[in-house]
Amino acid sequence: MPVNLSIKDVPDETAAQLRDRASRNHRSLQGELLAIIEAATWERPFKAVELWNAARAAGLSTPDESTQWIREDRDSR
Repeated sequence: MPVNLSIKDVPDETAAQLRDRASRNHRSLQGELLAIIEAATWERPFKAVELWNAARAAGLSTPDESTQWIREDRDSR
């Protein structure tokens, strides 16, 4: 059985931003709030390959590469 939830004392600016977001997503305010709650509560299984790809995309490298760079810098002096 569905449960009714209520959020009290929402600042006007926050409510306006939520209404704008709902409009952009072609949803009612109620639908947008439910979508936000569902997205926040869905558990995604951890995937190491996603972390690896994100690290590579961010330009992070392995410790071995870092060690090599430090040695090259040190030896160039």
